Amino acid sequence: MKISTKGRYGLTIMMALAKRSGEGPIALKLIAKEYSLSEHYLEQLIAPLRNAGLVKSIRGAYGGYILAKEASTITAGDIIRVLEGPISPVEVMDDEEPAKRNLWIKIRDAVKDVLDSTTLEDLANYEDEGAQDAYMFYI
Repeated sequence: MKISTKGRYGLTIMMALAKRSGEGPIALKLIAKEYSLSEHYLEQLIAPLRNAGLVKSIRGAYGGYILAKEASTITAGDIIRVLEGPISPVEVMDDEEPAKRNLWIKIRDAVKDVLDSTTLEDLANYEDEGAQDAYMFYI
């Protein structure tokens, strides 16, 4: 299973909104500039997220987008399904050997479990502890 730019940029939008939750509406222009992404492309991605009830749009001079739900209740799986469709890394064929069919099902379920157990809040608050040690020099 490959996550396309739709899924990647969709996660970026949602993480940016989660990080600024409580600050009021955030314009896509700001997100596009901050992450060096195409504003036009982000506009195409926000519509399905809005239609799925994950974000709300606020009109007006100080408008933009906010999360429609708490970040702790939105999963990476919710976002990926809206933008990419069903999560199925391997097509399970009925005429395959039972052992292989069972393996494909286990892979599918493992991917779903990871995406469905990772919340937007987890992603927005993620800190890479290993990155601090990467630049530590000892004499």
